[in-house]
Amino acid sequence: MDAISARSTIIDSRARQRGYGTQPPLQRFLQSCHDEFSADNSGALADYIPELTRANPSHFGISVATIDGHVYEIGDSNVPFTIQSVSKAFVFALALDLLGPERVEAAIGVEPSGEAFNSIRLTPDNKPFNPMVNAGAIACSGLIYQVEGANAYERIRQTLGRFAGRDLDVDEQVYLSERATGNRNRAIAWLLHNYAVVQSDVDAVLDTYFKQCAVLVTARDLAIMAATLANRGVNPVTGDHVIAPHTVASVLSVMTSSGMYDYAGEWIYRVGIPAKSGVGGGIVAALPSQIGLGTFSPCLDSHGNSVRGLKVCEALSARFNLHMLNRSADVRTCIIADYDISSVSSRRSRQPHEQQILEERHDDIRVIEMVGALNFAAIDYITRRLADTQPNAPLLILDFRRVPNVSAAGARLFGENLTILGNIGVTAILTGFDSGSEVLKSLYAFIEKTSRVRQFQLLDDAIEWAEDQVIYRHGGFTNTVETTHLSEQALLSNLTEDEIATLTRFSTTRYYQAGAKIIGAGEPANSIFFIQRGMVSVKLPSGVRLASLGPGMEFGEMAMINRERTADVWADTPVQCLEVPLDELVDYGMLFPTISLHIARNLAALLARRLVLANAKVDLLSSY
Repeated sequence: MDAISARSTIIDSRARQRGYGTQPPLQRFLQSCHDEFSADNSGALADYIPELTRANPSHFGISVATIDGHVYEIGDSNVPFTIQSVSKAFVFALALDLLGPERVEAAIGVEPSGEAFNSIRLTPDNKPFNPMVNAGAIACSGLIYQVEGANAYERIRQTLGRFAGRDLDVDEQVYLSERATGNRNRAIAWLLHNYAVVQSDVDAVLDTYFKQCAVLVTARDLAIMAATLANRGVNPVTGDHVIAPHTVASVLSVMTSSGMYDYAGEWIYRVGIPAKSGVGGGIVAALPSQIGLGTFSPCLDSHGNSVRGLKVCEALSARFNLHMLNRSADVRTCIIADYDISSVSSRRSRQPHEQQILEERHDDIRVIEMVGALNFAAIDYITRRLADTQPNAPLLILDFRRVPNVSAAGARLFGENLTILGNIGVTAILTGFDSGSEVLKSLYAFIEKTSRVRQFQLLDDAIEWAEDQVIYRHGGFTNTVETTHLSEQALLSNLTEDEIATLTRFSTTRYYQAGAKIIGAGEPANSIFFIQRGMVSVKLPSGVRLASLGPGMEFGEMAMINRERTADVWADTPVQCLEVPLDELVDYGMLFPTISLHIARNLAALLARRLVLANAKVDLLSSY
């Protein structure tokens, strides 16, 4: 165990001893970090800007924001301080979005300099090394000034506010102090002007830069700003789309290599989270798709980084294994179930000859249920799983209901694979999407229009459609307009013709239009219906479909067990059925005891089959 990991373990132990047990685990750990590191009074206040020497060295705030918008706060998390160089990352993001990467990269490099943040040295081709040092940040402000003119600072201030989720002010005293003493930055700016990197009014560009560094933020603001980067440019608190996702990737890349000045290599080795520090005492760190961290403590080390802030970041990363290069996800867990319909079918009841076709051709339909965020590696694993099965099932159902997102690289790979499958005759059926799903949009962006792709919201609807295709392709559909005799009803199998004829005399023919409600949950259960033509759906009052039934099938048979209807039955098409009053059926059974026994046995067989199918689904899912 290294020194940082050992220290984070000690911190967590002390947190339990101090009675933080009722707090959420992360809040408890952050509180313990605050208690532990508050005693560290090493470092010194920044003095090259006189006004910064007025900061209170005891101030110490920590905040963590999640990408779902929850914010943890400890200590002086709402004490304002000037953002200083932390602004560089976000102004770089604005420049990329405003001018485009080609124009920005022509003026500013992306290589770490290995030198102090205020170094005057440029690259061999006379560009700033990167946008995280002063030269690069001044160049960024100059680019924005070229576009916005006198409104450049206001545009920057508003953008910083969008990242933070609130309107931000400027500390006029720090701004004036920085402007009055910023001769080194003037030297840098004029050097950049000499090489045409800064092409606008140098004094106006410098004034914009000095003001952006003097914008007031809090540790909480920094956490939300970082979480906006972690959330692909969307502020998780306000929902504001601040910058484009591809811009976020560029910004985090430079933060990783150059955000912590000449301590950047040590930082990425020990902490492993893209970050940016400022001499005002702030540190911002963004872990993609997880959290944003903001700390404030004004005493700095020799590199210009907050002493306490560094310790918090190191302890948090070590305790919760947050180093971005230390990932342990297993792509094989992205598939929760992979099966054909031999044991799991749709909720639509089938006639015997249709069911026989499905049993014989069960491997014509393959269902893959996926789970979790799908990245490039996960999609690659799924496509290889598909390729491992030869021959391919002609109907492939891919269920996305447990998938929150698919990466752009994964979507491209998936779309190309579906195109390949379509070319060899496989129909892909995508399920689990709400209308307007971003995942569905990203997939269709890479699926060629000629591909054989269908889409359903519900998995059961997809399975039913696929079953219909199998039955149709193998000649199984009968003309559903034809009337079916009672002798074809499963519940009445093994009855003689005379017994069926006697039962028919007790029945009444009923007709229902499509969309009609035939029976409703909660109504008295006093009859059984035998379908002769048309289709009906059995649904819970909530609208969840339990079964679809056609000619030769019955509904309401649970009246023989329960005297109250437990579900609604709706006519999907025009329906003709025979209604047999339950009392008549009971009386009939009393006159002919063997009839009653046959019906009871048939009902038991029907219920047993339903139970077998339900258990098969449970067993299938539990095996993954």
